[in-house]
Amino acid sequence: MKDFDYAAAASVEEAVGLLADRGPKAKVLAGGTDILVQLREGLREAELVVDIKKIPELMELSFRAETGLRLGAGVPCYQIYGNPAVAAAYPALADSARIIGGWQIQSRASIGGNLCNSSPAADSIPSLIALEAVCQIAGPAGRRSVPVAQFCTGPGKNQLARGEFLVSLEFPPPVAHSGSRYLRFIPRNEMDIAVVGVGAWLRLSASGERIEAARLALAAVAPTPLAATEAASWLVGKPATAETFVEAGELARKIARPISDMRGPAEYRVHLVGVLVQRALAEAAKRATTG
Repeated sequence: MKDFDYAAAASVEEAVGLLADRGPKAKVLAGGTDILVQLREGLREAELVVDIKKIPELMELSFRAETGLRLGAGVPCYQIYGNPAVAAAYPALADSARIIGGWQIQSRASIGGNLCNSSPAADSIPSLIALEAVCQIAGPAGRRSVPVAQFCTGPGKNQLARGEFLVSLEFPPPVAHSGSRYLRFIPRNEMDIAVVGVGAWLRLSASGERIEAARLALAAVAPTPLAATEAASWLVGKPATAETFVEAGELARKIARPISDMRGPAEYRVHLVGVLVQRALAEAAKRATTG
């Protein structure tokens, strides 16, 4: 690992100034579970690493049923699934937080950091898209909002410009008769990277028999995580049955364009999209009816 300077910013404004001054050679440290490994292995270079965990706003986790969830970019994963109210209101988010690395990793790793790493196979991003999370970004020009569905622009790339960093993620309030689920397939526990990942969110009728709204997102099947908007739109008005979920899975497969790699051939990954979409929708529907 090459030497680099370290700074622990105490405010958003200080962090912006440090990042803007050093430009591309300045990197943000939220949990450090990705960036430190990348620096050690020579995958990235940094002249300055800016630690944002001392900024109170970056460590904020606040939830009210009326207004929704505000999740600071530095909040570690264990605080998400360890918060009963948050886990109940946004179960797909808790699903993702539980499987990002092991327990030791989850004490440092953050959902914000996982998003900014912008891996096509990131476990948090399909859940964030399905739950309509919005990025709150700070930079030299002020603050701006970007839906997570538009944040990633390529493998390891995103919309953050020079001097910008992710401050928080904001989620809309939970609605009645809704449920969500994140599922992934991995070949074995030692290979802890999704072959395919699926995030699903459903709102059902009061009787639980019909789908009133839906959102789907896929990971590890394209250069960026994908929102399966056609399949989600098709679900609206349909009965919440296994047959419906199978058909939605077939529709979602159409947008998958994976590569073949050590985790599996492209054809197999396309097949898995259909299987996981069906299962994620069925479990989201169950959560919508059982609470």
